[in-house]
Amino acid sequence: MTRDAPDTDAPDTDAPDTDAPDTDTSAERHYRNWTVLAPLGLLATGLGASGVGQSTLLKGRGAPTWKWVAAGTASLVALNAGLCLFGDAIKHRALYEWAHEQEAEADDAGHAEGLQ
Repeated sequence: MTRDAPDTDAPDTDAPDTDAPDTDTSAERHYRNWTVLAPLGLLATGLGASGVGQSTLLKGRGAPTWKWVAAGTASLVALNAGLCLFGDAIKHRALYEWAHEQEAEADDAGHAEGLQ
């Protein structure tokens, strides 16, 4: 069975529109990333911490080893993923603050030049 070569003349409907102006500023992008990542990170961290507690209870109650090991491993994965997501959210918040400050300084400098 042979594969046909893709039609190079056909327009790519999944490609982004490069002619459209990018109105999204760096500060807005970082703010949007922060608002998504922070709650997800907190949720995953809480889920992982709760799961570690449940795994500990399973072990203490004498559950089969595979159950508490599997539950504990999955919980630690969720906990670490949550910490990573939240850490990335903190980075985006700091970059948002910095970019917002840079934009404000640029606006102030432009306004001051307009007064002269």
